[in-house]
Amino acid sequence: MSPPRHSTLLQRFWQRLRPHLSTIALAVMVFTGVHLWQTRDMPAGPAPELAFTLITPDGARTATTLAQWRTQYPGQPVAIHVWAEWCPICQAEEHNVHRLVAGYPVLTIAMQSGPADTVAKVLRQRQLPWQTAVDDTGALAQALGVKAVPAFLVVDAQGQLRGASVGYTSEIGMRWRLWWARVF
Repeated sequence: MSPPRHSTLLQRFWQRLRPHLSTIALAVMVFTGVHLWQTRDMPAGPAPELAFTLITPDGARTATTLAQWRTQYPGQPVAIHVWAEWCPICQAEEHNVHRLVAGYPVLTIAMQSGPADTVAKVLRQRQLPWQTAVDDTGALAQALGVKAVPAFLVVDAQGQLRGASVGYTSEIGMRWRLWWARVF
């Protein structure tokens, strides 16, 4: 009697994968090291109190604070995505944020992208339905400890900054950070 077909396929898979395990482990370690180095200065602890002009997807503008914005989402973590209109990596990441916005509360911060009129124009041109805080001087990003864009942070239900990443973040990475902040 011969072994089941799926058993044979699994054995072949492991035989082909085994010589590459050290390369995969090295790649994971390098990726993890780069991520830790990029986020080494990102703050943890309570989210700072930020005051800003918020541009909503319908184009309305209101003056608000991070704490006031978060009250719309009681008991759940929220994402903060810091981007700039001049940043090519931010543009490459737009589709990830766009899909995330459909299911999670996301506040984007347009760092050093000009005044509210300019940011609103960019949002319209790129068809980005985001709630966006205008940070024309970079002060909001600085208060969050963000020194480079794009950056992604999570504020958990207790108001603590968690799950920071700098540079391109995949949609799965964004969703994982929000899930982690909800569960742990």
